[in-house]
Parts: sequence; C-alpha cells; structure tokens
Amino acid sequence: MFESPRSLREVCIDFICNNVLGLCEVHLGDTGEHSPNSPDASTCNQQVNSSVHNNNTDILGATTARASNDGSSSSATRLSFRHSDAFLPAEISEQLLSNLFCVFCNRYCVIVTLSKLRALHTLNVSGTEFNKHGLEIVVEDLPLLESLDISCTKVDDITPLKKCKNRLKTLNMYNLKIDESANLISVLLELNELRNLDISDEKDMHALNSVLGPAKPKITDFLKAVHCMPYLTNLDLSGKGDIDPKDLKEFIKAHPYLRFLGLVSTDACYVDSLITRTNEDYRSELVVSGTASESQILEALRRYTCRPLYLEKCLFNLFRLTHNFLEPRVDVIKLVLPGMREHPQEVRVQVPCTACLYNLTKGEFAIVIHPSILKQVVELTMIAMESYPANYRLQMNTLLILCSDRILQDVAFDKYRCARLVLNSLSTFNEPSMNRMSVAICSILAAKISTVETSMLGAQPQYMSKLLAMVRSKVESKSVDITMKFTLSALWNLTDESATTCEVFLYEGGMELFLKVLESFQGESSVETKVLGLLNNIAEVVHLRPRLLQPRFISMLSVLLTSTHIDVSYFAAGIAAHLLSDGPCAWVISSLISRDELLEQLAHTVTHWQTPQGEMVAYRSFQPFFPLLRCFDAYPVQLWAAWAIHHVCTKNPKRYCSMLIKERVVEILKYLESTHTENTTKPNLQSLCQSILETLGLNS
Repeated sequence: MFESPRSLREVCIDFICNNVLGLCEVHLGDTGEHSPNSPDASTCNQQVNSSVHNNNTDILGATTARASNDGSSSSATRLSFRHSDAFLPAEISEQLLSNLFCVFCNRYCVIVTLSKLRALHTLNVSGTEFNKHGLEIVVEDLPLLESLDISCTKVDDITPLKKCKNRLKTLNMYNLKIDESANLISVLLELNELRNLDISDEKDMHALNSVLGPAKPKITDFLKAVHCMPYLTNLDLSGKGDIDPKDLKEFIKAHPYLRFLGLVSTDACYVDSLITRTNEDYRSELVVSGTASESQILEALRRYTCRPLYLEKCLFNLFRLTHNFLEPRVDVIKLVLPGMREHPQEVRVQVPCTACLYNLTKGEFAIVIHPSILKQVVELTMIAMESYPANYRLQMNTLLILCSDRILQDVAFDKYRCARLVLNSLSTFNEPSMNRMSVAICSILAAKISTVETSMLGAQPQYMSKLLAMVRSKVESKSVDITMKFTLSALWNLTDESATTCEVFLYEGGMELFLKVLESFQGESSVETKVLGLLNNIAEVVHLRPRLLQPRFISMLSVLLTSTHIDVSYFAAGIAAHLLSDGPCAWVISSLISRDELLEQLAHTVTHWQTPQGEMVAYRSFQPFFPLLRCFDAYPVQLWAAWAIHHVCTKNPKRYCSMLIKERVVEILKYLESTHTENTTKPNLQSLCQSILETLGLNS
C-alpha cells in the first residue's frame, strides 16, 4: 500500500484547472448572484488568515464584507492585483476602498491609498518600504485595524502603536531593526489586547554586523512582565539570544491561553518543561517550534517556509534525526519540500534539504511512498542540480536520491533532463562513488528516453570522453567492478539506434578501446555481452560497418561465436549477420577467416542454441532486422534475424506482437514462411517464421 496518494480534492482541482473552458461558461455581466456552492465568508477568511503568516507575499489581496438587506452577510469578495505596478487602480471606487476588509501589500505600497481603507481590519505590509511615518498614518486613519504585519520593513520605532493599543490583536514584526532607544519593550507592554505577537529575529552570524548593528532590546524585560497581554495565544521569540529559562517558565505559567511558542535559534527550546512530557510544568496543548525535538523541528518547518535561516538550522537538526527513522515518513517529506521549492537559490537550504530527502526516500522507504510524492522529490532535486552544478556536497546528495530503482523505474519525470544533469555531474567531478552512481543512473535512464534524446546526449563529446576514460582506467588496472559494468551498460544504451552517438564513440577512440577490453577480459561474459551489444549497435549503421571490418576484430568475433554463454554468442552472431549482409563486395579485408567460413559458422551457431529461460535483449523497434530478413543470398543472416525476432516475441509477446503489426514485419514473415528453401537446418527459417506468426495469432 502506498503512503500518501493524492487526495480526491487535489485530483478534482487539477482536472478542473486543466479543463476550464470545457467545464465553465463565460458571463460578461456579473449579476451579483453567486452559486450556493461558492466559498462562504468563513472559507475566504480562513484563506486570508493563512495568508497573513506569509511574510514574502507579492500579491495584493483584498476582501470586502458585504451586508444584505436582512442583515445577513453574503459571501466575501477577494481582489488580487498580481502586477507589481497595479496597486489599487483608479477604476476601484471610493466606496469599495472604504469597505475593504483585508489587504496584503506589494513591495512598494502607497500610504495615501492605504489611509482610504477605513474599514480595514487586517493589513500586511511585510517586506515593503513601509516606515514609521507610514505607521503613524495607518494607525491614525484606520480605526478598525486589528491585525498588522510590519515584518522586514523600514519601521524603526513602534511607538505609534500606542494609539491602537485597545484594539490591536495581532502584531507581526519579524526581523525589525529597532534600537534600544526606541522603547520597544515599553510599547509592547501597553498592547494588552494582543492575541498574536511575533517579535522573532534573524540571528546575524556575521561578526561585523553584530558589532556595528543596532543594539537589540532585552527580551528578558518583556518576559518578566508576566501580567502583560493576558489573552496571548501565539508568541514567537525565535532568534532572541537573551531568554532566561526561569523568566520564560514564569511567563508561560502566567498565560494560560498560550498555544504556540516560537523558539527557533534559541537555547530556550531545550528547556526540560518544553520537551519532557513527565515534567510537572509540561503543557501538552502548547506547541513549540525549535530544534530540541522532532515535534519542534516539524512545527518550525511548517511555519517558517519563507525564512531560509530558520530552515537551515531546522533541516540540519532534522537530518540528524532521519538516520533513526524506521518507517517511511511522508509527513516529514511534505514539510521539507515547500522550503526547498521556495528557496531554489539558497544553497544553505538546498544542501540540507537534499540530505534529508535522501534519508527519507532511500531503500525500502521509497517502495511504499506514492509516486506523486517521489515525483516532487525528483523535480526539486533536478532544480537543485541545475542551480549548483559545481557544489560537490549537493551533487552527491542529489545522486544519492536519484540512484533508486523505485524512482528510476516507477516514477514519471523528465528522464532526458535528468540524464543530462547526471552526465554533467559525472563530467564535473571525478570521485569514485559519484562516478558509480552517475553511470548506474544513466545506464537505466538511457534505455527509457527516445532515440532522438539519446542522440542529443551522445552528440556531446565530453560525455563520451568521460565514459570511455572510465572504461580505460579499468582496462589499465585490469579490474572488473560494478562501476565498469554500469559504464558499459550506459554506453550500450546511449548508442542504441543512435548513429550520432555511434559516430562519436568511434571518433573518441572507442573501437580500439573495446578491442582491448575484449582482449583483457576474455571469459568475463558480463563484460563481453555489453561490449558486443554496443558493437552490434554500430553494426546496424550501414556507413559505419567498414569501421568494424578489421582482421583483429573478425578473429575475435569468430571465437566469441562459440562462447558457451548464449548472450555473448547471440550478440557476436548479430554483429556477424550485419557485416555479412552487405554482400561479398563489401568484404574487403584479408583475414584468417573468409566470408564463407563466417557464414557457415553463423548458421552452425544459431542452430545449436538452447532456448534461454529469460529475455536476453530488448529492442526499441524491428527496423534493423528488415535488411537482414531480405538478405536472400545469405541464408544464415536471415536465420539469425528470424531467431532474434522469435526469441523476443515468445518471451515478451505483449510488447513485441503489437510491434510486429505496427512496423509491418508480418508481411515479410509470411513471405519467408511460404518460400521454399533448400536449407535443412533445424530450426529452419520457415519453421521460425511460422512459430512467430502463431505466437502473433495467440496474442493479437
């Protein structure tokens, strides 16, 4: 059973979004009537409230609360201006402005316009040029303002907030640079109606900033005032370095309504009463964000998606915990992905994210994680690879993630893009474990992309040069290991039905190198099979066959035809068949073995094969077999082609029988079946063709 399949709601929304024109009608005049299935005011307000916590929003959203004649409220209206210059355009009436309920501002907000929003309850100007002067205007002109977010603005003094101390319920002022002289604490202590307060900070680790930057107010003075803000439910003190555990403990005791406490990047999160359930002061209803426990870390990841400094610290601590996970944790993956998606250009986030994702998806974990989740992991992993091609640690992490049979075989993603990125990594670094993972990944992906895509990859000389260099080093050290086998498989799959890649292989000295491989590793059937498989791909390209007609290679081929390993013998026979199919005129070499002798040896080899248990080979198409089946002056060539088609069709009829019909191989098979031949080999050409057609009849 998979963990976390997509919800029905997600599937439905995706379907609607992809079929809007087919499912919806366009009405050019809004009558003011709304479907009873439209979101009601509470739903819209929930969306607004969830947006309030996003400190980096670049969309202005506005909600109006409209009253009907009978006093009941109708559904809320939401306005969004996505263009950076489209802040409250002139077409919006003064009446609408005066009824706006909630506003989220772009980077450059117009204070004069804001002052017209008389009914405004919620204002988010975080991350803008908003300053103390703007704060004075807003506090004075917005009599209903209850929720204010001035995080990461130019405000350096919050004294104006005293004017709304009896109505302000939410105040977010994350990362404000306020001097001690601005009396921050004394102002805060007057805001007794607050339910939500965020005074968190980024801990600037740069020594120069810590010396030259403004002196920060002492948070201990705030915590000692235990009787302030009696209704407080959410308090974020993350990044504050001067929290006294005793003061914090007393503050928590004095605030029974407190439900959330932010303590990321502080030592206070390690206080025993916040971690240990058996502690007499532990409060189960109090949620804490920090780095002292799994629950604290996960809460921090949930809340601080837009704060890279916090994410970095939490992810490093999460990585430490993931080593001990004994079961798949999709809930954790879902918390790691948003931060990774939000900060593609923050290497301090990307490196720990990829490290965590590897531990969360490795081995048996991946098998029970739904492919839709793994797809997100892969897509974000590829973005990270593109963003930091020279970062060793990150590239290592991404390769660890991708080197997974579950991901490579069962997950839908852009496999060409992935193969290209992996080959780029292979070309950049020369580290044994990275080399091994890269060629393992490429050996699988190269078989799953189109021939056009393999040609685009193979046309890059730097990729071919690197792969051949890896093979060359193994020949020089006379060692056969898993890296060499994966490298040979990658080269084999990259050259499959790709004349371009075959040409680059030959140009980069691949033929001479592979002859050395065959000489150096005689009897290593796994190596010989892969080498001959690649050379068979070259033999399928008519204009490249002369490059294979070397006396040295033909002598090797004659020996390999007699191999006791049928897969070695099979590919040797395939190469021989292609070389022999060009006729006597093309046989321009003087070797110890004549063309007629090789033909006779080919026929003897094919007729003495025992049927293998499994499928030895996979073909993208039967096109390379057409010239061989029509080679009427070389019966052994036809025989090998018919045996090869018979083999794959009987071992995997579901795949290859439809290919026979689609590529119109059936016609020539019927012709060969009905054509009399003097050859008495068993099996003979006619019987093989007849068996193929019978298999087709049973599976069509």
